[in-house]
Amino acid sequence: MSTTLDILASASLWAAVLRIATPLIFGVLGALICERAGVLNLGIEGIMTMGAMAGWLTVFWGGGLWMGLIVAALSGAAFGLLHGVLTVPLGLSQHVTGLGITLFAASLSYFLYRMWVEVGDLPPTIVPFQPIRFPVLSDIPFLGEALFSQTAPTYLAILAVAVSAWVLARTPLGLAVRMTGENPHAVEAQGLDPIRIRIGAVVAGSALMAVGGAFLTMAAFNSFFPTMVQGRGWIAIALVVFASWRPGKALLGALLFALFDAFQLRLQTAVPGVPYQLFLMAPYVLSILALVLVARRARVPEALMQPYRRGER
Repeated sequence: MSTTLDILASASLWAAVLRIATPLIFGVLGALICERAGVLNLGIEGIMTMGAMAGWLTVFWGGGLWMGLIVAALSGAAFGLLHGVLTVPLGLSQHVTGLGITLFAASLSYFLYRMWVEVGDLPPTIVPFQPIRFPVLSDIPFLGEALFSQTAPTYLAILAVAVSAWVLARTPLGLAVRMTGENPHAVEAQGLDPIRIRIGAVVAGSALMAVGGAFLTMAAFNSFFPTMVQGRGWIAIALVVFASWRPGKALLGALLFALFDAFQLRLQTAVPGVPYQLFLMAPYVLSILALVLVARRARVPEALMQPYRRGER
């Protein structure tokens, strides 16, 4: 018990929670925006991998870090456009198309990396985002290390949650997106184009997913390898259900999973003699339990995964 309390009282734990949660926040926000418009985007794992490679490669070739994030977002938007065109106007299966996007984007990212980057015994590296220290705030005991010594993309992720929540709840654009995920024919009756709204939501959501992938190569680490996303995209898809398709709860879900993950890493060293595999699976088991408890009360957008055809009722 004392070991657990010592870990939970450590500022380094909560600093790690924010770092681990950052790519999940971008990923779950991107998936949430897609699904609020009625489109399931299972291409998230491949899109995050492509974003990780595109952002890193931009910096490796001499571009700035912020330019790397922009290029990563554009690469994600391109795959989002592909997914949107195939699933919305053409009406192809969102499951099959999403999985195809994941396979295509992940394979293409590794192919381009091997084609354009000379890899030796050690992988090439870049200078990643460095933690930002705020005057006075970063010197506050506990809070300074936990909250005010993060990299810029982490603060951008938190800002993205606030902006997404405001747009979806308080603006005509957000209302149009939400209604397209509930009843696209009602949106059509108001003179709006549900096809454009759905494609636009998928493009925007995929751009956020790719930025989440870019965080891994440009802030969490400083190099690229093809398996670095490690299932974070699938976790983000599950967190959307946990969040009941609400940005605020999506942030909470990402932080909760990150807490489980950061906690198990410290338990591995604090509790010797226990197989490390038990600690590795703990975040996923706890997340599944939390998902089961919450998912029963979650209200799915009524038109999610339902094809829309203009003029039909």
